[in-house]
Amino acid sequence: MDAAALTSFTFGGIVVSSVCAIFLLALMLLSCRGRNQEVIGAGRAVLITGCDSGFGHQLARRLDAQGFVVFAGCLFPNGDGAQTLHRESSSNMNILKLDVTKDEDVTQARTVVQSNLPEKGLWAVVNNAGILDWSETEWNTIDDYRNMAEVNLFGSIRTSIAFLPLVRASKGRMVYVSSIFAFFNCLTMGAYSMSKRGLEAFADCLRVEMDCFGVKVSIIQPGNFGPATSILRRRTGTEIWEKLDEERQQMFNRQYVDLANNYHMSTCMTGNQDSSLVIDAMVEALTADRPKRRYLLVSKLDMLFFYAFPYLPTCITDAVFYLSPMYNKRKAMLYSK
Repeated sequence: MDAAALTSFTFGGIVVSSVCAIFLLALMLLSCRGRNQEVIGAGRAVLITGCDSGFGHQLARRLDAQGFVVFAGCLFPNGDGAQTLHRESSSNMNILKLDVTKDEDVTQARTVVQSNLPEKGLWAVVNNAGILDWSETEWNTIDDYRNMAEVNLFGSIRTSIAFLPLVRASKGRMVYVSSIFAFFNCLTMGAYSMSKRGLEAFADCLRVEMDCFGVKVSIIQPGNFGPATSILRRRTGTEIWEKLDEERQQMFNRQYVDLANNYHMSTCMTGNQDSSLVIDAMVEALTADRPKRRYLLVSKLDMLFFYAFPYLPTCITDAVFYLSPMYNKRKAMLYSK
């Protein structure tokens, strides 16, 4: 490469890098601009799915304390989580049996909510119910993918369709709890990523449709908050191994299965133990005059990386995983005895 070409290449690289840096800075400034909390809870109702534990449970308590009428959808209305909400909250807390995978539960919940709305109606629906599981693609059956999508994707769609007329009447909010894995692809998270990426596509389209009705749609994107919730499914290497057929046992040997299981569990358990960052974002999405379209909830150190990740070339985003120790161990262990 001659000097002129090298100079041109270097200059071009600087220009591209500068444009990217300015673009990312603009995004961060827009996301950090002040938003006044203007919506008060008195006279307004919010439906939250998945309130047995985790984010939904904590949000229900926070909104109850702020004066909202809360309809807390619980998979187990007689369980410990639901009964704690009932026992430790005000009279504005209403416990609903709500399995978002069942049409009859959603229909019944709609009837109960509509019959017990306060004067200002149903202000918002927070689609929080979700499940998390990890597995390599070939370790799953089609039923595993279907179950993940039925809760995380179709459960939110089913709930949204049922309650949108009530939220539209109040020009309120629709909130969807997604994940960084909606755009951050990595080993063992294919089924979960599929369900969350689909959820965000649905929410993005809905946001455009609802704009002319005055309804605002926000997406919550938590990072690793495994210790702060009960969403993490604990499994043993033996459970995973016994599910594999002979062909896959020969490819994914037992030592790798145990290694992958331990790695996943330890990684999840090193996450954030304090969910207040997520709950604060949910509350802002419900009460701010100009809520964000997306709330990316990771550490400040990780923020720049995750802001940039969706805009990077695939060769670079894939290289993130090629350079990881876990990826190299996996590659070395495949087919080994």
